[in-house]
Amino acid sequence: MLLRPGLLRAAETDLSSLRNITVGVAPIAAAERAARVARAQALMRANGIGAVLIEPGSSLIYFTGVRWSRSERLTAAVLPIEGPALVVTPFFEEPSVRESLGIEADVRVWQEDEDPLKLVAGFLKERRLATRPIGIEETVRFFAVDGLRRVMPAVKLVSANPVVRGCRMVKTSTEIALMQAATDVTIAAYRFTVPRVEVGMTGAEIGAMMSAVTRALGGSPEFSMALVDEASALPHGTRKPQVVKAGSVVLMDCGCTVQGYQADVSRTFVVGTPLAEVRRVWDDVRAGQATAFAAARLGAPAGSVDDAVRASYEAKGYGPRYRLPGLSHRTGHGIGMDGHEPVNLVHGESTRLAPGMCFSNEPGLYLPGKFGVRLEDCFHMTASGPKWFSTPPDSIDRPV
Repeated sequence: MLLRPGLLRAAETDLSSLRNITVGVAPIAAAERAARVARAQALMRANGIGAVLIEPGSSLIYFTGVRWSRSERLTAAVLPIEGPALVVTPFFEEPSVRESLGIEADVRVWQEDEDPLKLVAGFLKERRLATRPIGIEETVRFFAVDGLRRVMPAVKLVSANPVVRGCRMVKTSTEIALMQAATDVTIAAYRFTVPRVEVGMTGAEIGAMMSAVTRALGGSPEFSMALVDEASALPHGTRKPQVVKAGSVVLMDCGCTVQGYQADVSRTFVVGTPLAEVRRVWDDVRAGQATAFAAARLGAPAGSVDDAVRASYEAKGYGPRYRLPGLSHRTGHGIGMDGHEPVNLVHGESTRLAPGMCFSNEPGLYLPGKFGVRLEDCFHMTASGPKWFSTPPDSIDRPV
Protein backbone atom coordinates (compact mmCIF):
# COMPACT_ATOMS: atom_id res chain seq x y z
CA MET A 1 0.00 0.00 0.00
CA LEU A 2 1.32 3.44 -0.94
CA LEU A 3 1.27 6.04 1.83
CA ARG A 4 0.44 9.69 1.25
CA PRO A 5 3.29 12.07 2.20
CA GLY A 6 1.67 13.13 5.49
CA LEU A 7 0.92 9.57 6.53
CA LEU A 8 4.48 8.61 5.62
CA ARG A 9 5.72 11.35 7.95
CA ALA A 10 3.48 10.04 10.73
CA ALA A 11 4.49 6.44 10.17
CA GLU A 12 8.21 7.25 10.07
CA THR A 13 8.26 9.59 13.07
CA ASP A 14 11.26 8.68 15.20
CA LEU A 15 9.92 7.48 18.54
CA SER A 16 13.27 6.26 19.86
CA SER A 17 13.45 9.07 22.43
CA LEU A 18 10.22 7.91 24.09
CA ARG A 19 9.98 5.46 26.96
CA ASN A 20 7.17 3.69 28.74
CA ILE A 21 6.25 6.02 31.61
CA THR A 22 3.70 3.63 33.15
CA VAL A 23 6.22 1.11 34.47
CA GLY A 24 5.51 0.49 38.14
CA VAL A 25 1.92 1.77 38.09
CA ALA A 26 -0.02 -0.35 40.57
CA PRO A 27 -3.06 -2.26 39.22
CA ILE A 28 -6.23 -2.92 41.18
CA ALA A 29 -5.39 -5.48 43.86
CA ALA A 30 -7.51 -8.36 45.14
CA ALA A 31 -8.13 -6.59 48.45
CA GLU A 32 -9.60 -3.55 46.71
CA ARG A 33 -11.85 -5.71 44.53
CA ALA A 34 -13.10 -7.52 47.64
CA ALA A 35 -13.79 -4.15 49.27
CA ARG A 36 -15.89 -3.18 46.24
CA VAL A 37 -18.07 -6.25 46.67
CA ALA A 38 -18.47 -5.48 50.37
CA ARG A 39 -19.46 -1.89 49.52
CA ALA A 40 -21.97 -3.15 46.98
CA GLN A 41 -23.49 -5.49 49.57
CA ALA A 42 -23.80 -2.63 52.06
CA LEU A 43 -25.61 -0.55 49.42
CA MET A 44 -27.91 -3.49 48.66
CA ARG A 45 -28.89 -3.61 52.31
CA ALA A 46 -29.45 0.14 52.36
CA ASN A 47 -31.63 0.04 49.25
CA GLY A 48 -33.58 -3.16 49.87
CA ILE A 49 -31.99 -5.08 46.97
CA GLY A 50 -31.26 -8.79 47.34
CA ALA A 51 -28.80 -9.27 44.48
CA VAL A 52 -27.44 -7.57 41.36
CA LEU A 53 -27.17 -9.08 37.87
CA ILE A 54 -24.20 -7.90 35.75
CA GLU A 55 -23.17 -8.73 32.19
CA PRO A 56 -19.65 -8.42 30.68
CA GLY A 57 -18.31 -4.89 30.48
CA SER A 58 -16.67 -2.42 32.79
CA SER A 59 -18.97 -3.16 35.74
CA LEU A 60 -18.16 -6.88 35.56
CA ILE A 61 -14.44 -6.08 35.48
CA TYR A 62 -14.88 -3.58 38.32
CA PHE A 63 -16.46 -6.09 40.71
CA THR A 64 -15.07 -9.48 39.59
CA GLY A 65 -12.02 -8.83 37.42
CA VAL A 66 -13.56 -10.96 34.64
CA ARG A 67 -12.67 -9.52 31.22
CA TRP A 68 -15.11 -10.95 28.73
CA SER A 69 -17.02 -9.95 25.61
CA ARG A 70 -20.77 -10.03 25.20
CA SER A 71 -22.31 -12.50 22.78
CA GLU A 72 -25.54 -14.43 22.40
CA ARG A 73 -24.08 -16.95 24.89
CA LEU A 74 -24.66 -15.47 28.33
CA THR A 75 -21.78 -14.97 30.72
CA ALA A 76 -22.90 -13.00 33.77
CA ALA A 77 -22.33 -12.46 37.46
CA VAL A 78 -24.74 -12.20 40.36
CA LEU A 79 -23.61 -10.26 43.42
CA PRO A 80 -25.77 -11.39 46.38
CA ILE A 81 -26.48 -9.30 49.45
CA GLU A 82 -24.17 -11.58 51.41
CA GLY A 83 -21.73 -14.37 50.66
CA PRO A 84 -19.71 -15.15 47.51
CA ALA A 85 -20.83 -14.12 44.05
CA LEU A 86 -22.09 -16.34 41.26
CA VAL A 87 -20.59 -16.45 37.77
CA VAL A 88 -22.45 -18.32 35.03
CA THR A 89 -20.76 -19.09 31.72
CA PRO A 90 -20.87 -21.69 28.93
CA PHE A 91 -19.15 -24.97 29.86
CA PHE A 92 -16.46 -24.61 27.23
CA GLU A 93 -15.66 -21.04 28.31
CA GLU A 94 -15.09 -21.75 32.01
CA PRO A 95 -11.28 -22.09 31.89
CA SER A 96 -10.96 -18.81 29.98
CA VAL A 97 -13.35 -16.96 32.28
CA ARG A 98 -11.47 -18.17 35.36
CA GLU A 99 -8.22 -16.68 34.02
CA SER A 100 -9.28 -13.16 35.03
CA LEU A 101 -11.65 -13.95 37.91
CA GLY A 102 -10.39 -11.89 40.82
CA ILE A 103 -12.86 -12.57 43.64
CA GLU A 104 -14.28 -15.55 45.49
CA ALA A 105 -17.15 -16.85 43.39
CA ASP A 106 -19.29 -19.91 42.68
CA VAL A 107 -18.77 -20.65 38.96
CA ARG A 108 -21.60 -22.59 37.35
CA VAL A 109 -21.60 -23.69 33.72
CA TRP A 110 -24.33 -24.35 31.20
CA GLN A 111 -24.39 -26.45 28.04
CA GLU A 112 -25.50 -25.25 24.63
CA ASP A 113 -28.98 -26.80 25.00
CA GLU A 114 -29.57 -25.36 28.49
CA ASP A 115 -30.92 -22.06 29.81
CA PRO A 116 -28.29 -20.09 31.79
CA LEU A 117 -31.00 -18.04 33.51
CA LYS A 118 -32.16 -21.20 35.25
CA LEU A 119 -28.74 -21.32 36.91
CA VAL A 120 -29.26 -17.75 38.10
CA ALA A 121 -32.74 -18.61 39.38
CA GLY A 122 -31.42 -21.67 41.19
CA PHE A 123 -28.70 -19.64 42.87
CA LEU A 124 -31.17 -16.99 44.03
CA LYS A 125 -33.50 -19.62 45.45
CA GLU A 126 -30.65 -21.39 47.25
CA ARG A 127 -29.60 -18.09 48.84
CA ARG A 128 -33.23 -17.35 49.75
CA LEU A 129 -33.21 -14.24 47.61
CA ALA A 130 -36.04 -15.17 45.22
CA THR A 131 -38.55 -13.03 47.12
CA ARG A 132 -36.34 -9.94 47.26
CA PRO A 133 -35.99 -7.30 44.54
CA ILE A 134 -33.19 -8.12 42.10
CA GLY A 135 -31.15 -5.20 40.75
CA ILE A 136 -30.31 -5.09 37.06
CA GLU A 137 -27.10 -3.27 36.07
CA GLU A 138 -28.13 -0.60 33.59
CA THR A 139 -26.36 -2.06 30.54
CA VAL A 140 -27.71 -5.61 30.86
CA ARG A 141 -29.43 -6.66 27.63
CA PHE A 142 -33.16 -7.27 27.32
CA PHE A 143 -32.87 -10.99 26.54
CA ALA A 144 -31.18 -11.60 29.90
CA VAL A 145 -33.75 -9.56 31.81
CA ASP A 146 -36.62 -11.20 29.92
CA GLY A 147 -35.11 -14.64 30.49
CA LEU A 148 -34.82 -14.07 34.23
CA ARG A 149 -38.40 -12.85 34.36
CA ARG A 150 -39.52 -15.94 32.42
CA VAL A 151 -37.93 -18.43 34.87
CA MET A 152 -38.86 -16.34 37.92
CA PRO A 153 -42.19 -14.70 37.04
CA ALA A 154 -42.75 -13.45 40.57
CA VAL A 155 -39.39 -11.73 40.91
CA LYS A 156 -39.33 -7.96 41.21
CA LEU A 157 -36.65 -6.49 38.94
CA VAL A 158 -35.34 -3.02 39.82
CA SER A 159 -32.53 -0.71 38.77
CA ALA A 160 -29.15 -1.53 40.29
CA ASN A 161 -28.00 2.07 39.89
CA PRO A 162 -28.08 2.82 43.63
CA VAL A 163 -25.57 -0.02 44.07
CA VAL A 164 -23.41 0.06 40.95
CA ARG A 165 -23.29 3.82 40.56
CA GLY A 166 -22.94 4.17 44.30
CA CYS A 167 -19.70 2.21 44.06
CA ARG A 168 -18.25 3.24 40.70
CA MET A 169 -18.93 6.99 40.86
CA VAL A 170 -16.62 7.44 43.86
CA LYS A 171 -13.04 6.52 42.96
CA THR A 172 -10.45 5.29 45.41
CA SER A 173 -6.92 6.63 45.61
CA THR A 174 -5.71 3.67 43.50
CA GLU A 175 -8.22 4.46 40.78
CA ILE A 176 -7.29 8.14 40.86
CA ALA A 177 -3.62 7.18 40.47
CA LEU A 178 -4.39 5.05 37.41
CA MET A 179 -6.38 7.88 35.82
CA GLN A 180 -3.51 10.24 36.59
CA ALA A 181 -1.09 7.86 34.86
CA ALA A 182 -3.33 7.72 31.77
CA THR A 183 -3.54 11.51 31.73
CA ASP A 184 0.24 11.85 32.10
CA VAL A 185 0.68 9.62 29.03
CA THR A 186 -1.84 11.64 27.03
CA ILE A 187 -0.26 14.99 27.91
CA ALA A 188 3.22 13.66 27.09
CA ALA A 189 1.91 12.39 23.76
CA TYR A 190 0.45 15.83 22.98
CA ARG A 191 3.76 17.49 23.81
CA PHE A 192 5.51 15.23 21.32
CA THR A 193 2.85 15.31 18.60
CA VAL A 194 1.62 18.91 18.40
CA PRO A 195 4.97 20.47 17.38
CA ARG A 196 5.20 17.89 14.58
CA VAL A 197 1.88 18.76 12.94
CA GLU A 198 2.70 20.16 9.50
CA VAL A 199 1.00 21.77 6.55
CA GLY A 200 -0.25 19.03 4.21
CA MET A 201 -1.09 16.50 6.92
CA THR A 202 -4.64 15.20 7.29
CA GLY A 203 -6.62 14.72 10.47
CA ALA A 204 -6.25 10.94 10.14
CA GLU A 205 -2.49 11.25 9.84
CA ILE A 206 -2.26 13.44 12.93
CA GLY A 207 -4.38 10.94 14.84
CA ALA A 208 -2.17 8.05 13.70
CA MET A 209 0.91 9.83 14.99
CA MET A 210 -0.75 10.55 18.33
CA SER A 211 -1.75 6.89 18.73
CA ALA A 212 1.75 5.66 17.93
CA VAL A 213 3.27 8.05 20.45
CA THR A 214 0.72 7.06 23.10
CA ARG A 215 1.60 3.38 22.68
CA ALA A 216 5.32 4.15 22.93
CA LEU A 217 4.67 5.94 26.23
CA GLY A 218 2.85 2.93 27.69
CA GLY A 219 -0.81 3.83 27.13
CA SER A 220 -3.46 1.94 25.18
CA PRO A 221 -5.01 4.49 22.77
CA GLU A 222 -8.80 4.73 23.01
CA PHE A 223 -9.27 7.52 20.48
CA SER A 224 -7.02 10.02 18.71
CA MET A 225 -9.22 12.44 16.79
CA ALA A 226 -7.91 15.48 14.94
CA LEU A 227 -10.33 17.91 13.26
CA VAL A 228 -9.17 20.65 10.91
CA ASP A 229 -10.74 24.06 10.22
CA GLU A 230 -14.49 23.74 9.43
CA ALA A 231 -14.51 20.17 10.77
CA SER A 232 -13.45 21.46 14.20
CA ALA A 233 -16.90 23.10 14.47
CA LEU A 234 -18.41 19.57 14.53
CA PRO A 235 -17.70 18.19 18.02
CA HIS A 236 -17.29 14.60 16.85
CA GLY A 237 -16.00 15.29 13.38
CA THR A 238 -16.85 14.42 9.80
CA ARG A 239 -15.85 11.89 7.15
CA LYS A 240 -14.99 14.66 4.70
CA PRO A 241 -11.28 15.09 3.80
CA GLN A 242 -9.37 17.53 5.99
CA VAL A 243 -5.92 18.89 5.17
CA VAL A 244 -3.85 21.24 7.31
CA LYS A 245 -3.03 24.57 5.68
CA ALA A 246 -1.05 27.54 6.93
CA GLY A 247 -3.21 29.13 9.62
CA SER A 248 -5.44 26.07 10.09
CA VAL A 249 -7.29 25.49 13.34
CA VAL A 250 -6.65 21.93 14.61
CA LEU A 251 -8.83 20.47 17.36
CA MET A 252 -7.52 17.23 18.87
CA ASP A 253 -9.53 15.03 21.24
CA CYS A 254 -7.45 12.11 22.51
CA GLY A 255 -7.30 9.63 25.35
CA CYS A 256 -5.87 6.32 26.44
CA THR A 257 -6.19 3.72 29.17
CA VAL A 258 -3.68 2.54 31.74
CA GLN A 259 -4.64 -0.63 33.60
CA GLY A 260 -8.23 -0.14 32.39
CA TYR A 261 -8.65 3.48 33.52
CA GLN A 262 -9.12 6.33 31.07
CA ALA A 263 -7.90 9.80 30.26
CA ASP A 264 -9.69 12.31 28.01
CA VAL A 265 -7.92 15.50 26.95
CA SER A 266 -8.65 17.98 24.13
CA ARG A 267 -6.40 20.68 22.76
CA THR A 268 -7.01 23.29 20.04
CA PHE A 269 -4.18 25.10 18.31
CA VAL A 270 -3.26 26.86 15.08
CA VAL A 271 -0.60 25.78 12.61
CA GLY A 272 0.91 29.19 12.07
CA THR A 273 -0.46 32.51 13.31
CA PRO A 274 -3.97 32.55 14.85
CA LEU A 275 -6.55 34.97 13.47
CA ALA A 276 -7.87 37.48 15.99
CA GLU A 277 -11.29 35.77 16.02
CA VAL A 278 -9.76 32.37 16.72
CA ARG A 279 -7.70 33.80 19.56
CA ARG A 280 -10.77 35.48 21.08
CA VAL A 281 -12.87 32.30 20.98
CA TRP A 282 -9.96 30.27 22.39
CA ASP A 283 -9.67 32.71 25.29
CA ASP A 284 -13.45 32.49 25.87
CA VAL A 285 -13.24 28.70 26.10
CA ARG A 286 -10.33 28.90 28.52
CA ALA A 287 -12.42 31.24 30.66
CA GLY A 288 -15.33 28.79 30.40
CA GLN A 289 -13.13 26.00 31.74
CA ALA A 290 -12.13 28.19 34.68
CA THR A 291 -15.79 29.02 35.35
CA ALA A 292 -16.68 25.33 35.42
CA PHE A 293 -13.80 24.50 37.75
CA ALA A 294 -14.79 27.28 40.15
CA ALA A 295 -18.42 26.11 40.14
CA ALA A 296 -17.47 22.51 40.99
CA ARG A 297 -17.99 22.88 44.74
CA LEU A 298 -18.53 20.01 47.16
CA GLY A 299 -22.25 19.48 47.67
CA ALA A 300 -23.26 21.46 44.58
CA PRO A 301 -25.59 19.78 42.08
CA ALA A 302 -23.61 18.53 39.06
CA GLY A 303 -25.95 20.47 36.80
CA SER A 304 -24.99 23.78 38.41
CA VAL A 305 -21.53 23.55 36.81
CA ASP A 306 -23.11 23.50 33.35
CA ASP A 307 -25.47 26.31 34.34
CA ALA A 308 -22.56 28.53 35.40
CA VAL A 309 -20.70 28.03 32.13
CA ARG A 310 -23.77 28.57 29.98
CA ALA A 311 -24.64 31.79 31.81
CA SER A 312 -21.11 33.13 31.27
CA TYR A 313 -21.23 32.28 27.56
CA GLU A 314 -24.65 33.81 27.06
CA ALA A 315 -23.37 37.03 28.64
CA LYS A 316 -20.78 37.11 25.84
CA GLY A 317 -23.38 36.64 23.11
CA TYR A 318 -23.16 32.89 22.54
CA GLY A 319 -26.24 30.66 22.49
CA PRO A 320 -28.62 30.92 24.24
CA ARG A 321 -28.62 27.38 25.62
CA TYR A 322 -27.43 24.95 22.95
CA ARG A 323 -27.87 27.31 20.00
CA LEU A 324 -24.89 27.94 17.72
CA PRO A 325 -22.54 29.71 17.66
CA GLY A 326 -22.07 28.51 21.21
CA LEU A 327 -21.80 25.43 23.40
CA SER A 328 -23.88 22.70 21.76
CA HIS A 329 -23.18 19.92 24.27
CA ARG A 330 -22.93 19.41 28.03
CA THR A 331 -20.01 20.92 29.91
CA GLY A 332 -18.64 17.55 30.99
CA HIS A 333 -19.18 13.88 31.71
CA GLY A 334 -18.17 11.40 34.35
CA ILE A 335 -15.07 9.33 33.59
CA GLY A 336 -13.27 6.32 35.02
CA MET A 337 -13.10 2.84 33.52
CA ASP A 338 -15.37 4.13 30.75
CA GLY A 339 -14.69 7.32 28.84
CA HIS A 340 -18.25 8.44 29.57
CA GLU A 341 -19.72 7.44 32.94
CA PRO A 342 -22.55 8.74 35.11
CA VAL A 343 -23.12 11.46 36.01
CA ASN A 344 -22.83 14.37 33.61
CA LEU A 345 -22.19 18.05 34.15
CA VAL A 346 -25.42 19.00 32.42
CA HIS A 347 -28.38 21.24 33.21
CA GLY A 348 -30.87 19.51 35.50
CA GLU A 349 -28.51 16.89 36.96
CA SER A 350 -29.20 16.95 40.69
CA THR A 351 -26.50 14.54 41.93
CA ARG A 352 -24.35 16.33 44.50
CA LEU A 353 -20.62 16.57 43.93
CA ALA A 354 -18.63 14.52 46.43
CA PRO A 355 -14.99 13.51 46.99
CA GLY A 356 -13.84 10.82 44.56
CA MET A 357 -16.10 11.84 41.68
CA CYS A 358 -14.28 12.44 38.38
CA PHE A 359 -15.38 14.59 35.43
CA SER A 360 -14.27 16.05 32.14
CA ASN A 361 -14.36 19.84 31.81
CA GLU A 362 -14.86 20.68 28.11
CA PRO A 363 -17.08 23.72 27.44
CA GLY A 364 -16.27 24.01 23.73
CA LEU A 365 -17.48 26.81 21.48
CA TYR A 366 -18.41 26.05 17.88
CA LEU A 367 -18.92 28.43 14.94
CA PRO A 368 -20.57 26.46 12.10
CA GLY A 369 -18.79 26.71 8.76
CA LYS A 370 -15.77 28.35 10.36
CA PHE A 371 -14.07 26.57 13.26
CA GLY A 372 -14.51 25.27 16.77
CA VAL A 373 -12.44 25.39 19.95
CA ARG A 374 -12.48 22.74 22.64
CA LEU A 375 -10.16 22.57 25.62
CA GLU A 376 -10.76 19.51 27.77
CA ASP A 377 -9.12 18.59 31.03
CA CYS A 378 -10.46 16.21 33.65
CA PHE A 379 -10.64 16.80 37.38
CA HIS A 380 -11.56 14.84 40.48
CA MET A 381 -13.29 16.06 43.59
CA THR A 382 -11.28 16.04 46.83
CA ALA A 383 -12.14 16.93 50.41
CA SER A 384 -11.01 20.49 49.63
CA GLY A 385 -12.65 20.82 46.20
CA PRO A 386 -11.74 20.00 42.59
CA LYS A 387 -8.23 19.01 41.52
CA TRP A 388 -7.01 18.81 37.91
CA PHE A 389 -5.63 15.63 36.37
CA SER A 390 -4.06 17.87 33.71
CA THR A 391 -3.44 21.61 33.88
CA PRO A 392 -5.28 23.60 31.18
CA PRO A 393 -3.10 25.67 28.84
CA ASP A 394 -3.14 29.40 29.44
CA SER A 395 -2.63 30.59 25.86
CA ILE A 396 -3.29 29.50 22.29
CA ASP A 397 0.42 30.20 21.75
CA ARG A 398 1.29 27.48 24.31
CA PRO A 399 -1.43 24.86 23.71
CA VAL A 400 0.45 22.03 25.46
